[in-house]
Amino acid sequence: MDVLLETDSLEAFLLTLAETAAARTPISDGCGITLERKGRPLTVASAGTSAPYLDEKQYGQNDGPCLTALRTGQEISIPDMSSEVRWGDYPAYALASGTYASLSLPIAAHTHTAGALNLYSAKKDAFADADMALLRDLAAQATGALALAQRIADAQEFAEDLQTALVTRAVIDQAIGVIMGQQHCTDEEAFTVLRKASQNRNIKLYELCTELLTKIGGRPPTEKGLRPRR
Repeated sequence: MDVLLETDSLEAFLLTLAETAAARTPISDGCGITLERKGRPLTVASAGTSAPYLDEKQYGQNDGPCLTALRTGQEISIPDMSSEVRWGDYPAYALASGTYASLSLPIAAHTHTAGALNLYSAKKDAFADADMALLRDLAAQATGALALAQRIADAQEFAEDLQTALVTRAVIDQAIGVIMGQQHCTDEEAFTVLRKASQNRNIKLYELCTELLTKIGGRPPTEKGLRPRR
C-alpha cells in the first residue's frame, strides 16, 4: 500500500496517512502527525478527537512522548499513563482528558523537518497488539514524502537563486557596456569604474548598475529585456 500515490498534495497525503493509521488501529481514538520546523512543532494532520489537544499540551511545555520520538528518532510507547513519571505534568493532563495509552513513531528523524506519528487511546495497553509493521510502513512513507517535498523545495529555491543571479549578471553586463561606450575603455576598465563607484557610494554593484540603466533608458531594466553580453 502506498498512500502517497493516492493523493495529489503533501497536505492531503498526511491527512490520508493519519486517517489510515487511525482506521487500522481501531483501539485508538485519535491520531496526529507532528512536524517540527526550526524548533517549532505543529500538528499538520489529525484524525479522531484526542490528538490536537494532547499534542498542543506537549508543545506548550516543549516536552512529551511525541516530541521525544521526533527528536530522538525512537519509538515511544506508553502502555499505562497512570504509571508514567516522565514529561512533567503531561501524563496527569492526558489522564484527566481520558487518555491512558499512546504510541509515537518517528518520521524523518534527524532531518530539518522531523516529525512523529502519534496514536492515543482511552484504554490501557491499547497498542500491545497493534500492527507495528503497518504503522512503521506509514511512518516510512511519510519520511519519503517529506524528503521528496524538501528536494522539490530545494530545487525551486536553486532555480530562483539561479534566475536572480542571471538577471543580476545581465544588468551588470549592460552597465559595463554603457561605460565602455561612454569612456571608450575595455570591459575590465569599465567594471573597475562601476565597482569603485559602488564602493564610494556604499551601495551594491547591482543597485548602481540598475540606477545607471534606469537613467539612460528612462525606466528600470526588466527581466524580459535583459540579455547578457557575448
